[in-house]
Amino acid sequence: MLISPRPDPAPAAHDRLYRGLRARIMHGEIAPGQALTLRGIAAEYEVSMTPAREALRRLVAEGALTLSSSGRVATPELGNDRIEELAALRSLLEVELASRALPRAHLALIDRLQSINARIAEDVTRRDAIAYIRRNLEFHRTLYLRAQAPAMLAMAETVWLQLGPTMRALYGRVRHKEPPHFHRLIIAALKAGDEPGLRLAVRSDVTQGLRMLLG
Repeated sequence: MLISPRPDPAPAAHDRLYRGLRARIMHGEIAPGQALTLRGIAAEYEVSMTPAREALRRLVAEGALTLSSSGRVATPELGNDRIEELAALRSLLEVELASRALPRAHLALIDRLQSINARIAEDVTRRDAIAYIRRNLEFHRTLYLRAQAPAMLAMAETVWLQLGPTMRALYGRVRHKEPPHFHRLIIAALKAGDEPGLRLAVRSDVTQGLRMLLG
C-alpha cells in the first residue's frame, strides 16, 4: 500500500500570511514608510522565513511594498503626483465596473449597499479611520462584483492596495462628519437605472475625495 506524502505546510502558511498582510496594507493598518522585516513578519504570523519571504516578494510585485537597493522592505510613501495617477486609474476602472454592474443591480444589492453605508456612518461617528477605509472598499467591491469582470476588479484592488497606507494618513487629517456624499448618489442612480448618473457619481467619489484630501 502506497502512503501519500504529507502535504507541505509552507504553501498554506505563505497564502495565509500573504492574504493577512495584503488586507492590513489595503485597509491602512500599516503606516506609509513603515519597514517590514522577514524575522518580524515570520514571528508575528508564527511561520518560517520561507513563507514570509515569498509573501513579501508577492506584495513587492503588486506595488503594495517597496524594496530598496539595500534590501529594505517598506510600505510606499506616495507623493501627490503618484496619488493623482492612482486616482485617475481608479476613475477609469471603477466607472467601467459600475457601468457593467448596473444591469445586474437587483434590490438586494441596493439594500446591501445602503446597509454598508449606514455602518460607514457609525465609523465616521467613532472617527475610526481603518474601519472607514475597510467599509468604503467593501461598498465599492460589493457593487463591482456584480459587473462579473474579475480581471478588471483585480486591477482595481491592486490600486486600492497601493493607496492603502497613504489613505490612512490622509483620512487621519480630515474630520469626517457624515458618510461620503457620492455614495448616496451612487445608490440613487442604481435605483433609477441611471447609467450617466452612476458613472458621474462613481467618478466623483473616487477622484474628488482624494483631491480634497490633498488640498
